[in-house]
Amino acid sequence: MIVIRKAKKEDFAALEELYTELEKDAVMYQPEHFILSKKGERTKQLELLTKSENQLMLIAEKDERIVGFAHVLFAKAKEISCLKPQSNIYLQDLLVTEKCRSKGIGTLLLNAAKEYGREKGANFFRTQVFPMNKAGMRFYERNGFSAKMITIECPL
Repeated sequence: MIVIRKAKKEDFAALEELYTELEKDAVMYQPEHFILSKKGERTKQLELLTKSENQLMLIAEKDERIVGFAHVLFAKAKEISCLKPQSNIYLQDLLVTEKCRSKGIGTLLLNAAKEYGREKGANFFRTQVFPMNKAGMRFYERNGFSAKMITIECPL
């Protein structure tokens, strides 16, 4: 059985390991932007995150072992005259450990994040996915996401 819950301090060591798995993917997809965190760096960030009123770290637990997480931020729209006064939740990070993928755990994490968004009064849910991550894009599309804008860049 999978349990989805808020992260607590006792989870930080397991989350450090899972973040390494996530960061390895990021480095593979975009080495020009990503590096692996130094050991212990994520724990400092997790301590701040779990104290924030506008961030949530959700944990997926199976047989008392953490097998995934979702880091969600709540944000209000910038006050610009052409923007509707909306708020959103933003999925900063999502990972289900490789051995536990394709078992519905990512969807459970997204559904819990959506509930958090509803509780905060958010109008929509946003995230980003690497363009080469076709499996990730299919996953998000199955969960109700669709492309709204494409980010482009060039080196300087």
